[in-house]
Amino acid sequence: MNERVLIVDFGSQVTQLIARRIREAGVYSEVHPFNKVDAAFVADFAPVAVVLSGGPASVLSSSAPTADPALFEAGAPVLGICYGQQLMAAQMGARVLAADHREFGRATVETVAACALFEGLWEPGGRYPVWMSHGDRVESLPEGFTVVARSAAAPYAAIADEGRGFYGVQFHPEVVHTPDGAGLIRNFVLRVAGAKGDWSMAAFRETAVARIRAEVDGGRVICGLSGGVDSTVAARLLHEAVGDRLTCIFVDTGLMRAGEADEVVGLFRGHFNIPLVHSDARSLFLERLAGVEDPEKKRKIIGAAFVEVFEGEAAQLGGADFLAQGTLYPDVIESVAFDGGPSVTIKSHHNVGGLPERMGLRLVEPLRMLFKDEVRALGVELGLPDRFVGRHPFPGPGLAIRMPGAVDPDKLGALRRADAIFLEEIRKAGLYDDIWQAFAVLLPVRTVGVMGDDRTYEQACALRAVTSADGMTADFYPFDAAFLGRVAARIVNEVPGINRVVYDVTSKPPGTIEWE
Repeated sequence: MNERVLIVDFGSQVTQLIARRIREAGVYSEVHPFNKVDAAFVADFAPVAVVLSGGPASVLSSSAPTADPALFEAGAPVLGICYGQQLMAAQMGARVLAADHREFGRATVETVAACALFEGLWEPGGRYPVWMSHGDRVESLPEGFTVVARSAAAPYAAIADEGRGFYGVQFHPEVVHTPDGAGLIRNFVLRVAGAKGDWSMAAFRETAVARIRAEVDGGRVICGLSGGVDSTVAARLLHEAVGDRLTCIFVDTGLMRAGEADEVVGLFRGHFNIPLVHSDARSLFLERLAGVEDPEKKRKIIGAAFVEVFEGEAAQLGGADFLAQGTLYPDVIESVAFDGGPSVTIKSHHNVGGLPERMGLRLVEPLRMLFKDEVRALGVELGLPDRFVGRHPFPGPGLAIRMPGAVDPDKLGALRRADAIFLEEIRKAGLYDDIWQAFAVLLPVRTVGVMGDDRTYEQACALRAVTSADGMTADFYPFDAAFLGRVAARIVNEVPGINRVVYDVTSKPPGTIEWE
């Protein structure tokens, strides 16, 4: 078993980033809600290190989440971040008070002593940028601790008991706004905890195949393909584990990008020779979506129709024991958050808990412990074509949520063509891999135009392209005006029904990446 770091979640919106940073250091990590972590759990998990996350609660509240004492008695180093630092200090007898001056956003810390966390990064007496988000602060040191960094509003911005390997930071090292944060976390897991840093996709592949074989144990598996990277990688991994006891079902909703349905069928039947059922359900989905404008209703209709078609195809196959899904770790974390659900539901997930009990199948989710970029790395490890693995993320409901308002065939065709032109020009400019996600949106807005001396009254199209490390935050891609003008000219001239093109320059937050 690989060395594992236990991340105890107290409800921070960025807890996932802690896991990502640790895995980037070559050490496997898992997030678990604080109320599921007791002495027995800790003993079974046997962590090489423990991280206590931030969270929205106040240690001063009578209902504040607490950490099981076993976490401090397991002999593993502990790093408390923000709320995690305050909680560790409070449970070890120190004072935590509401700060006179809160810190939210960029701040500067001054290091006052050398520390294993800082080795190779920060020197005593130096000043370094960090990202803060706190109203309470530690007001005294627990026994055995020393202060190693401070800020204007946090006299104990970083504390350490190096003898026991206990550390606390008031700032958030996991976010990109703390430039040296990834290095601090790497120092914690590699220098302090002594982890070997040998976790890789090759190692994951080997253990995942063994785990799938043990779980399936001679049974038959059916896998629902959406055509995206996640379900495709899951299917390829499953096929390596169970061979022809896997059958994939590709439900063609008619809501995919240009040429993707043919690409999926060709990849599975031609390149990988994986048994595939191709169900053409385009008419059904368009019929169910007719006249529906609410985005959540569209998602639910698409999800229900997918299950209906999938069940029908699965029944014709007969004899399956398992249903495979391409669920990823962010979905799992949000579905088992410390308070029993996501901190805030922005939009519904289409795959978590998607196994209809009436099918009588057990669920197998081979990617449920991976982040998106790790899935891509696994895809490369499994031999998927680079062009396919590197494709931009695509939502489960497809183009239906890239056209606010009702879906109809003509609008769908216009959107698909505009989207293809945009992506084609991005590839021609050599920008595709610099962009996290790019797509066109067909707006429910008609505008006046002039084409060939005639007045037009047609729809507007918005272009969206963002840069991001993980999709949790994003900023618009700064195309030059000539590029945007070239794309707009092609769309207006080549796509009937569109006479105006605009570019979305909204960041996330406050916006989301997708429009619905």
